[in-house]
Amino acid sequence: MNPVFLDSPGTKVLAQGNEAIARGALEGGVAFCAGYPGNPSSEIIETLARAAKEIPVYVEWSTNEKVALEAATAASFAGLRAMASMKQNGVNVVSDFLTNLTLSGTKGGLVLVSCDDPGGISSTNEEDARLFAQLADIPLLEPSTPQEALEMTRWAFELSEQISNVVMIRSVSRLSHTRADVALGTLARLERNARFDPTFPFHTFPVLSKHKQRHEKLEQAKRLFEDSGFNSYEGPLDPELLIITSGCAWNYVAEAVEIMGLKDRVAILKLGTVWPLPEQFLKKHLKGPKEILFAEDVDPFVENQVKALVAQDGEELGVKAFYGKGSGHLPPFGELTPQKLMALFGEIMGVHVPRDEYGSLLAGATRDAIPPREFGFCPGCPHRGSYYAIKTALAWDGRDGFVSGDIGCYTMGIWPTGFNQVKSVHAMGSGLGIASGYGKLDRFGFDQPVITVCGDSTFFHAGIPALINAKFNRSDILLVILDNSATAMTGFQPHPGTGTTAMGEKAEPVDIAKLCRGMGVEVVEADPYEMRRSAMVLRDLLKKSGPRVLILRRKCALVQAKEGGFPYQMRVEEELCLGEECGCGRYCTRIFRCPGLIWDKEAGKAKIDDVICVGCGICAEICPQGAIIKEELRG
Repeated sequence: MNPVFLDSPGTKVLAQGNEAIARGALEGGVAFCAGYPGNPSSEIIETLARAAKEIPVYVEWSTNEKVALEAATAASFAGLRAMASMKQNGVNVVSDFLTNLTLSGTKGGLVLVSCDDPGGISSTNEEDARLFAQLADIPLLEPSTPQEALEMTRWAFELSEQISNVVMIRSVSRLSHTRADVALGTLARLERNARFDPTFPFHTFPVLSKHKQRHEKLEQAKRLFEDSGFNSYEGPLDPELLIITSGCAWNYVAEAVEIMGLKDRVAILKLGTVWPLPEQFLKKHLKGPKEILFAEDVDPFVENQVKALVAQDGEELGVKAFYGKGSGHLPPFGELTPQKLMALFGEIMGVHVPRDEYGSLLAGATRDAIPPREFGFCPGCPHRGSYYAIKTALAWDGRDGFVSGDIGCYTMGIWPTGFNQVKSVHAMGSGLGIASGYGKLDRFGFDQPVITVCGDSTFFHAGIPALINAKFNRSDILLVILDNSATAMTGFQPHPGTGTTAMGEKAEPVDIAKLCRGMGVEVVEADPYEMRRSAMVLRDLLKKSGPRVLILRRKCALVQAKEGGFPYQMRVEEELCLGEECGCGRYCTRIFRCPGLIWDKEAGKAKIDDVICVGCGICAEICPQGAIIKEELRG
């Protein structure tokens, strides 16, 4: 059994931040869990899906985040405790439903978890989803450690039921993916039967009175926050500098203060309940210090609220000097680090900054330990073949065509690994939506062919409405669905086309080709490993007009490896390889760029790296001399 699932109160186990959130949900009595995979949030639902084999809880990967929250809300309306989890981009998808849900209210405890990604480590943006809590008038909790993540999640269900509204928890990448010891509590055993009470409707009408009730619920949460143990003050009673911090930034603040020996001069006020602010708790500690520093990721969310509070109660609190993102002392983008804070402490406090020593320590610990790497597709990845075919077809077409991209592993088509073919990337499904717009610009002189790419999971998530739009408006688009039978970018979670659910149950796969044909759209299927044939199919489709679809179907290389591997043993025939004399400019290793193909400087020849090469065989198509040989493996 996974130690995170132990019903052993007081036991300490090593847990990832996301596992701690999942454990907190189980201790909070959650019955229904839904989400959509996306780093850094994926492990929450994955952990709960594993728990479902031993604990009576239902878990699903939904087709998108909005549907996930809607499904979880149904459980809440029926009296059960429920949770929906996602990354920050998913909260955008949820927002339409969320701002209505908070008017209707809830019954069973309902928790929305957003895992934000400061620095855009695995995202197209570094959006701060906390602003949605303000927009929707719902309470927001922000843990700093895995232990707090567990305890806050557990308490969030109680809070939700006290105020009859959804409660939001915000994690970030560093917390979601860090590991620490957490003390387990008791697994809840809530004996509740799901039943919707038809005498109590959940809707948003009349809007004005419901909006008034929403604010009353928020005020109720605000009163509860005043005595919350998730808020703390540490340091001298009359500090020279008060640091107000929340979330992971608290760890950076504590580390920087300790390194610089400022514990006797600096106080740290940590907020776990960041919306609405516990104003009385804050005012108690704001009266003394004249200088206030804010430390948080990413936007000045707490900073702006506290400034407004000080402006509102200026006569009582006095004039303050503020340092943070608003003053320009901290950058308004990217993750905070102890080094950035130490530099600012030195400036404010007039002390020596051991920044160089600290940086040298970190550099020394990692020097030569991490080899240089570039972004690239895995060996055997079908997307490399897909983009090669697209690049070839666009070159044959000769009309300066380009690719409107989308979110997934194939986003790496913006880099050399995808031959720099992708020219725009935004939200999930936007590649197809944007292409739908290009496809109606012929009346304005637009004559460039546009290929839009979309993965199978992304197609189910957000591509279908855009394709319907293109069909309805007769837009001239060519959609290439890169079907690798997995939500590969985030960890191979199942989706409606894979044939299994999050809990491992068998399901009838949704056939993408039949779905598209059902819309009346022309559909062609091909294998991206057959690059030349795929390029020829693309060339022919580029000559046509209206909405049409090419499905390039081949399982993700990592999935293929698990299911039995690849059929070929690859080698380079040295006598045929002309090296620098070929005239191809070392095309195989410099342009095609599969990590299984390497350049042997001593021999002046291309070479197969037998450790990395998986044996997919597609590189045999690219050598003009036919020097790359694929030999079938015998069973």
